[in-house]
Amino acid sequence: MGRAAAAGTGAGGARRWLRWLELCFWAAGAAAARGTDNGEALPESIPSAPGTLPHFIEEPDDAYIIKSNPIALRCKARPAMQIFFKCNGEWVHQNEHVSEESLDESSGLKVREVFINVTRQQVEDFHGPEDYWCQCVAWSHLGTSKSRKASVRIAYLRKNFEQDPQGREVPIEGMIVLHCRPPEGVPAAEVEWLKNEEPIDSEQDENIDTRADHNLIIRQARLSDSGNYTCMAANIVAKRRSLSATVVVYVDGSWEVWSEWSVCSPECEHLRIRECTAPPPRNGGKFCEGLSQESENCTDGLCILGIENASDIALYSGLGAAVVAVAVLVIGVTLYRRSHSDYGVDVIDSSALTGGFQTFNFKTVRQGNSLLLNPAMQPDLTVSRTYSGPICLQDPLDKELMTESSLFNPLSDIKVKVQSSFMVSLGVSERAEYPGKNRLGTFPHGNNCAFSTVHPRNKTPFIQNLSSLATRTELRTTGVFGHLGGRLVMPNTGVSLLIPHGAIPEENSWEIYMSINQGEPSLQSEGSEVLLSPEVTCGPPDMVVTTPFALTIPHCADVSAEHWNIHLKKRTQQGKWEEVMSVEDESTSCYCLLDPFACHVLLDSFGTYALTGEPITDCAVKQLKVAVFGCMSCNSLDYNLRVYCVDNTPCAFQEVVSDERHQGGQLLEEPKLLHFKGNTFSLQISVLDIPPFLWRIKPFTACQEVPFSRVWCSNRQPLHCAFSLERYTPTTTELSCKICIRQLKGHEQILQVETSILESERETITFFAQEDSAFPAQTGPKAFKIPYSIRQRICATFDTPNAKGKDWQMLAQKNSINRNLSYFATQSSPSAVILNLWEARHQHDGDLDSLACALEEIGRTHMKLSNITESQLDEPDFNYSRQNGL
Repeated sequence: MGRAAAAGTGAGGARRWLRWLELCFWAAGAAAARGTDNGEALPESIPSAPGTLPHFIEEPDDAYIIKSNPIALRCKARPAMQIFFKCNGEWVHQNEHVSEESLDESSGLKVREVFINVTRQQVEDFHGPEDYWCQCVAWSHLGTSKSRKASVRIAYLRKNFEQDPQGREVPIEGMIVLHCRPPEGVPAAEVEWLKNEEPIDSEQDENIDTRADHNLIIRQARLSDSGNYTCMAANIVAKRRSLSATVVVYVDGSWEVWSEWSVCSPECEHLRIRECTAPPPRNGGKFCEGLSQESENCTDGLCILGIENASDIALYSGLGAAVVAVAVLVIGVTLYRRSHSDYGVDVIDSSALTGGFQTFNFKTVRQGNSLLLNPAMQPDLTVSRTYSGPICLQDPLDKELMTESSLFNPLSDIKVKVQSSFMVSLGVSERAEYPGKNRLGTFPHGNNCAFSTVHPRNKTPFIQNLSSLATRTELRTTGVFGHLGGRLVMPNTGVSLLIPHGAIPEENSWEIYMSINQGEPSLQSEGSEVLLSPEVTCGPPDMVVTTPFALTIPHCADVSAEHWNIHLKKRTQQGKWEEVMSVEDESTSCYCLLDPFACHVLLDSFGTYALTGEPITDCAVKQLKVAVFGCMSCNSLDYNLRVYCVDNTPCAFQEVVSDERHQGGQLLEEPKLLHFKGNTFSLQISVLDIPPFLWRIKPFTACQEVPFSRVWCSNRQPLHCAFSLERYTPTTTELSCKICIRQLKGHEQILQVETSILESERETITFFAQEDSAFPAQTGPKAFKIPYSIRQRICATFDTPNAKGKDWQMLAQKNSINRNLSYFATQSSPSAVILNLWEARHQHDGDLDSLACALEEIGRTHMKLSNITESQLDEPDFNYSRQNGL
């Protein structure tokens, strides 16, 4: 009994001791919470005692104060005798706590829950290094536990968007990027896009992406994507709407294919039409360019109109009598000249095709059919005789050379049309056809034949002194470049290389070279693919650049994504050609910008590059340059015309000029462009309007025809036809005629020849004088059009997005760069690469004024969108820039 009582007393004593200890701790905590002056902090833990530490069932969450409404923070723990809040390291007063106590039935432990309120004034009055925060401290018999820290912030959402979306007009299947930077807010605003006031769900449309930095990206624009787009920003405080951006997706109209030619009308014409319905232009798209109706003579000029009344009969009778009289006179003169010469007008004169320097055989035709006025009648080729044409030989060595090489490159598959000088004078251009023959000839070593310099009269300055142009072996240039970069230009070829500032590391320098392949192209076309540019090599191949360089390559395609699929190719070390990219593809490895006459390529490795094209439709067009050269023949009465049709690239025409310089040729008319269609129809070259009784053309050379494949796949080899003219008397010194170059069922060009064959009556003038010809290599700041300080200022403005939306993408748009923007996004300075591309495109004009206007336009556009006057402080002073060269 005594032991039991003692035991009971001992057990009761222990319980009383624990209770007393608990009250001591509680009193100390309460005193600290009430702010007593005992200076003792609440105990953080008890060293050792049986029991359980408090476990938080609920901890305070981060909270936002909206307007002036206070927020409540809550804690719940078990077992817990007491819970107090500590905010910013200070205990919250006991009077500010509201507590509730309960018992957990499953465990029998005491559960305590505590609330406090935090006001806006408390948060605003706190000026600490971090956000306003609070946490809970809970006590049990064993010790204390701390909850997580909960931050308290004042919520807000500004009214003005940092960037509103901008309206755009894009072609169908183009990329649409609408930028949206929501107003500043706490918490950060969530963004939603509306189209015509309806929410856009990108999960339901794979073509739309709304996840990238709040921007709306439509990968391939459809007509249904046109509409008004609005950016909605919202947080727990408010919702804000951006300005609406109108997007227009347009379709440019294309031509249906031409209809069949109509029947020949009484006026000897037939018509064909096409409509702008494939598809018709929509939503602001451009209408088709060109004619919707085309007519041409359907009898090749041989047309007899119907006679309607008696007066017409009298008129046509008189005209007929006059024509007969003239014909009789001309035939008489012709017969007289034939009786004093060794050959007739309908002889196939192969010397006309080989320059008149080689002996040839020919066959006469049946008697009584000298002019072949009836094309249906076939000539009698059974009678033949040999004729030796004029040969300009200086010594036996020249005779041997005559059999080894040719002055001209004869066209093996040319068709020569039979035609007399009388018929040419009347404008008749087509007669019976005979296949031409390959004739070999050579240019004589001696100079006794008069091959004179170029001195045409009354010409504008489009001709260059032929002797100043580079020869074939000189199409290579080099330069030494360092950290400042520079420009390497191949004179008179359209090929250039831009090394940006900083592309070569400091204290390093490289000898960079560039060359053009002038021999047979190593790129062998496959299928319908054709070579559209020269093969350009730049090196050294092991050189590494830190910024892409710009290579400019000329091409001869009439650029149209609907008719051409153009590729950039590179030759491997094994000599094979691999495709780098299609010009219309999206790529981050390189960038191609196709201009009407050149392609500008941004690359990071040197090598050999070329452009090829695969025609998609028969409407694909190659641009040919047509030109006529002339020179005196060995025979003092003869004059030779050579008509060239080459790919419209400066280097291809330079090769022609180089050949003609060695042959003493004279450019007789400004070269012109001919659009040659991929419709499989051949090319005809005719000499028209030769002055009668002054000149005559050698027989069977007045009209020559070149097959389509030889023109379409010319591979830059100069393609030409030769015509031989003869003066009736040595007193004739002036020559005027027309050269007609036309594609059957295609386009045509007329070259007007007006020249003197006497050297003393010619004036020496220049052609194709390019300002870069004297400076193939430029280094440092003088090689660039944009001053370096201005360039740095532009990059600083546009590389970093700002509140007014002036970023590099808008800079690209103002410079007509609207595709493959992902390439620039991968660069360390997208604006710098865009300016490098501008430098490559404007190396000749240096149109800084247009660039300054574009920058000013960006500034004006965004100043209108902003109502803050201080926005002018960070606007670049583009007016000052224009006054100082930009």
